[in-house]
Amino acid sequence: MKLWGGRFKNAESKLMEDFNSSLSFDKTLYYEDIIGSIAHVKMLSKCNILTEKEKETIINGLNEILSEIESGKLKLEGDYEDIHSFMEVNLIKKVGEVGKKLHTARSRNDQVAVDMRLYSKSKSKEIVENIDILLKTIKKIADENHVIMPGYTHLQRAQVVTFTHHMMAYHSMFKRDKQRLLNAIEIMDENPLGCCALAGTTYNTDRHFTTKELGFKKPVDNFMDGVSDRDYLLELISDFSIIMMHLSRMSEEFIIWNSKEFDFIYISDEFSTGSSIMPQKKNPDAAELIRGKTGRVYGNLMGLLTTMKGLVLTYNKDMQEDKEPFFDASDTVLKCLKVMNGMVCTLKIKKEKMYKAVKKGFLNATEGADYLVNKGMPFRDAHGVIGEIVLYCEENDKAIEDLQIDELKKFSDLFEIDIYDFIDYENTLNRGIKKEM
Repeated sequence: MKLWGGRFKNAESKLMEDFNSSLSFDKTLYYEDIIGSIAHVKMLSKCNILTEKEKETIINGLNEILSEIESGKLKLEGDYEDIHSFMEVNLIKKVGEVGKKLHTARSRNDQVAVDMRLYSKSKSKEIVENIDILLKTIKKIADENHVIMPGYTHLQRAQVVTFTHHMMAYHSMFKRDKQRLLNAIEIMDENPLGCCALAGTTYNTDRHFTTKELGFKKPVDNFMDGVSDRDYLLELISDFSIIMMHLSRMSEEFIIWNSKEFDFIYISDEFSTGSSIMPQKKNPDAAELIRGKTGRVYGNLMGLLTTMKGLVLTYNKDMQEDKEPFFDASDTVLKCLKVMNGMVCTLKIKKEKMYKAVKKGFLNATEGADYLVNKGMPFRDAHGVIGEIVLYCEENDKAIEDLQIDELKKFSDLFEIDIYDFIDYENTLNRGIKKEM
């Protein structure tokens, strides 16, 4: 059954019927469609458009449908154009002719708009909750592993840092991600129900009533914008893309650190896989999949941006293409957050390997230059002196701190015995990132 057809002489072709149907994916919105309809029916009764008895009959029918869907008795399938026609047809089967009054003073345009707002708000809050869980996990592993390690620029060892400080950089990133999502939720928290097709209705309805019933902050300001706005989905998927970018960077760190070339960490068997041919292999596939799925979320964003870029006001059927990208992007980021949290929870840090990499990386070279500057040497000259010392150390397989004072004096008479305290890694940290923390 279609919710339209009176002005058509010929039946829709089967090809067009299949092409036009969205039930296969918008069935995800069944819960939001029912609660949106219940709020709408309550409002119609309040405004004396439906009788109290009609209201109760329709609401009872909708609640029965919800119960049957969730119990598996009623399957979300069949020859329906979308989730809205599925609900209306099944309601009429259940309660009779009064079910046909459900759609009074409402269009599928504002109906789907309210469904998507409710769903995306709920899903985004779930993602925020999972960011919070990951933030706590990162903080815990950071606090428990105050281990010296190399910090990198250009993937070259640069300065000494701690694992704590390194992980807390990601903590800062995910805190911003959380704030972006909360801000997006605040902006999109508006009720489009009552906009109807694009210009409201001649019925005397109460948009503030449905706004309160559905937990929105306010009704939308403009009917035409209300049915055609998909900015909020674009903003949310953009925020999801940034989250995925951060997850991908973190994954890349773990992949590199887990390699035998670095060997800084141990990724649990729970989040690794093996090779079908090489028995020695243990692959960081959880991290690699997160890294790979990042492009998928980016693609969802670009797809929806492209869909929306040429659309005149107001609703166009192109907008049916908003759902699958959002469903996929939100589900993907949620799964990736959960997997990353599990991986971080079970991560083991190889303290000795990290310290050895520090020793081999001349990560106190900058401090050596600062030492000479403090003794009166211009920085550019000090930079050159320490560069020569690093070259000497490489040729003799030594670290700067292992050189004798006589060896250091060959490069500058400014070196005194206090150089060793100055370039000590712990002292370096105390002068640097520990002050920041």
